[in-house]
Amino acid sequence: MRILGLDPSLSRTGWGLIGAEGNRLVHIAHGAIPTRAADPLPARLKILHDGIAALIAAHAPQEAAVEEVFVNKNPQSTLKLGQARGVVLLAVGHLSVSEHATRLVKKALTGTGAAEKAQVAAMVARILPGCGPMGEDEADALAVAIAHAHLRTATQMRVSA
Repeated sequence: MRILGLDPSLSRTGWGLIGAEGNRLVHIAHGAIPTRAADPLPARLKILHDGIAALIAAHAPQEAAVEEVFVNKNPQSTLKLGQARGVVLLAVGHLSVSEHATRLVKKALTGTGAAEKAQVAAMVARILPGCGPMGEDEADALAVAIAHAHLRTATQMRVSA
């Protein structure tokens, strides 16, 4: 099972791809899709869509996990993030898609929903040895994929019990 984790952002959408076989997780790839703030919004949204479509074509994930949006203090930033998130969901809409709250992802990896980004990145590196250096966006995307894999396995175990 290949799971594509996504951390949506208009400026830099992080992505991480893992393989999951039961409880065994392996790192496949990670990266980010950047956009330029100077470009018009429709062009930036198209870059996100096309980048995710290319990832799906190249890696053929079966499922996608997307981090849920949080509310910013700035309504304009929240709106732009929502638009980017909508494009991300559109791009993965033909896959099996799950959405996960940031606090749930942090708790699944570190044991606390209030973990700092550095703690999350450290746990990603520990769970996926050899994943190499990564930025915060990539670490967050891999964390979403890992949390999804764990939650998915736990749900399957409850259903089969």
